[in-house]
Amino acid sequence: MMRAHEAGALHGQAGDRGPAWLRHPDDVNRLVTHLWSRNAAKAGGVLTVAGESAPELAAEFGTPLYVVDEDDFRQRARAFRDAFGEADVFYAGKAFLCVAAARWVAEEGLNLDVCTAGELAVALKAEFPPARIAFHGNNKSAAELRQAVEAGVGRIIVDSFDEIDRLAALVAELGVTARVMVRVTAGVEAHTHEYISTSHEDQKFGLSITGGAALAAVRRIAETPGLKLLGLHSHIGSQIFVTDGFEVAARRVLRLHAEIERELGVTLPELDLGGGFGIAYTTQDDPRSAADLAREITKIVDEECHALDISVPRLSIEPGRAIAGPSTFTLYTVGTTKDVALDGGASRRYVAVDGGMSDNIRTALYSADYSATLASRASEAPAVLSRVVGKHCESGDIVVKDEYLPADLGPGDLLAVPGTGAYCRSLASNYNHVPRPAVVAVREGEARLIVRRETTDDLLALDVI
Repeated sequence: MMRAHEAGALHGQAGDRGPAWLRHPDDVNRLVTHLWSRNAAKAGGVLTVAGESAPELAAEFGTPLYVVDEDDFRQRARAFRDAFGEADVFYAGKAFLCVAAARWVAEEGLNLDVCTAGELAVALKAEFPPARIAFHGNNKSAAELRQAVEAGVGRIIVDSFDEIDRLAALVAELGVTARVMVRVTAGVEAHTHEYISTSHEDQKFGLSITGGAALAAVRRIAETPGLKLLGLHSHIGSQIFVTDGFEVAARRVLRLHAEIERELGVTLPELDLGGGFGIAYTTQDDPRSAADLAREITKIVDEECHALDISVPRLSIEPGRAIAGPSTFTLYTVGTTKDVALDGGASRRYVAVDGGMSDNIRTALYSADYSATLASRASEAPAVLSRVVGKHCESGDIVVKDEYLPADLGPGDLLAVPGTGAYCRSLASNYNHVPRPAVVAVREGEARLIVRRETTDDLLALDVI
């Protein structure tokens, strides 16, 4: 019988070897390159990105700091655009969005997926073409729908009958037509964390295929003036490494697609299979290339359409993490270290940095694994099993659960955590009234601020006195 550790699931792991996938490094200074952006490297133990060193970035912009390799972000966007040449690629803005990032997406020829009025406002501020924007969300308000319709977004992905009714009333009032897709749940259990698996039946997103709600929603849309149905939308989850879930989802969604076209006489020109493509956070992750994903997913769709004897609809996909995630690392300053005795005579080094769960909640929220490296100097000290923790008043304030770091790591050293471009800034909070970090883009030896650091004055400005 296993007891839960009193401090939570992230604690209580005995031994000093870490998890089975974590290997003791031959060289503690070496960069595990496939976890980092293309322009990240180490010289003399100092981490650099696109010609800028970590100490230089910390001195100019402070820490904690999100550092984006702009060329890497752009190259990953282009890789999906080129691989899915006959499909529409929508960058999932929820992964990371600011005005600069929206402009990069537009310039690289991708479309943009938003899911709130705030994300839409960022897109419009960036002068992103509204016709290339898709509006998601399971509970869009009447005001959000109005903003989307009046802005002229290219598609609205409806998620409920209430939303269909709101949208029908709105287009009737404005005398316009809204292009829509129906979010369906295909009953697929994706190989990912429960909280980011989004196509099983018992969850908040979409309308069930097996329960008949999806077909009923299509009927209602088809009978509603001012609503133009583009097709069906499916999203099975996030941080997925295999395409078998996409295969099952595509088959179920395309069967419904064929049923709609044959029985209702409604033409569905498009199909959206969502995103959720995984990235490498640690050495245990083996992500697929955009080219591999494109080849397998388009093959699945083509073969199923042939089997159903229907025309192949225009495909859409929605990568977010796979573009933004590896392009960014978070730079921290070490504040304290301490060794903690564990059962059986083992010990663990705790390394406290000047950020934490306010700038990366994923470790606490999903038990996500991350890597880390000393970024400001070389070390000749042996590697010791370490846990990187934050400054917050919370025992679950863990950034990296297990990593081998130099034994002489100490106050003032810089520590960098790769793969933080997706969801870390988006999910950032002001827990303990800590201001959120700045975001800096680095390109061709130049660094520029794209999101400024919050200040205490920003926090106090919300108080009504």
